[in-house]
Amino acid sequence: MRNPNQYRYPIGKNRMQPVTQPERDPQKEKWMIGIMVCVTIVKFMLMVYCRRFKNEIIRAYAQDHFFDVITNSIGLAAAVLAIRYYWWIDPTGAVIIALYTMNIWTKTVIENVWALIGRTAPPEFLAKLTYLTWNHHEDIKHIDTVRAYTFGSNYFVEVDIVLRQDMLLNKAHNIGESLQVKLERLPEIERAFVHIDFEYSHRPEHNIAV
Repeated sequence: MRNPNQYRYPIGKNRMQPVTQPERDPQKEKWMIGIMVCVTIVKFMLMVYCRRFKNEIIRAYAQDHFFDVITNSIGLAAAVLAIRYYWWIDPTGAVIIALYTMNIWTKTVIENVWALIGRTAPPEFLAKLTYLTWNHHEDIKHIDTVRAYTFGSNYFVEVDIVLRQDMLLNKAHNIGESLQVKLERLPEIERAFVHIDFEYSHRPEHNIAV
């Protein structure tokens, strides 16, 4: 700003002021702090409220509000410190917010990619499904397959059970249907599919492309 150049900057360099040095106005500073604090408090209250729900969409709002609380707090602290101490604290705070934003949303993208590509459920969840299936009914003689994979925020589950060859159709149907209902009551499961067979030495029913 101290070295004007009418050829490169025909209207002067006054617009560089907010880039290089925060404006020192006590009244504006009070308004800025008041507004930012109020917004941050409201965002924090909304975050706490949204976290009370189990719905994934509402919980996503909670995550968004938490992100705003963090960025607003860092931005406010950086602005106040820059006004009172050193001007470079403000852009440093902006860099920190940018890095935090990239880190958070990169993790979110990766998490959603895993959720959409049919990744298998963790071993402890598969063990839980196996336990529930085995103890569902005394006529279940064998468990051929227990498979769970991501489908959005929840899992699709496939279970293959073996019943007696001479069992009546209505009884076999009731066992399979009641098992399906039991599995779909778990909050992590979107849909459950129960396949009933009378032996387990055959090849898999579905070919999986490599």
